[in-house]
Amino acid sequence: QMPPVEFGGGLVQPGGSLRLSCSSRVKLNPFRGVGWYRQAPGKQREMVATITYNGSTTYADSVKGRFTISRDDVERRVHLWMDNLLPEDTAVYYCNLDDWGTYYWGQGTQVSVSS
Repeated sequence: QMPPVEFGGGLVQPGGSLRLSCSSRVKLNPFRGVGWYRQAPGKQREMVATITYNGSTTYADSVKGRFTISRDDVERRVHLWMDNLLPEDTAVYYCNLDDWGTYYWGQGTQVSVSS
């Protein structure tokens, strides 16, 4: 299994929107879940949003109502729609594939929210 690949990060002003995408080289269906995590400078990596094989979603409290995770099993992609971005959302965002306890991480994509 090769790691997933993230893309879609960038610089955006506060209140703006971005869409992150994660591309998997294998089918997503067998995985227990897929998700997005982030790590800001000087902080630990934290869960942002996850979606299980049966569509159940979980969000960090800090992003509820602003971020939406979705998965496209045909295209083997996981998306993170981010609206009303705040400066504290600035971080490197990582895609994660949970193969029932074996985890695969992407290299990360930088999201910067600044005026």
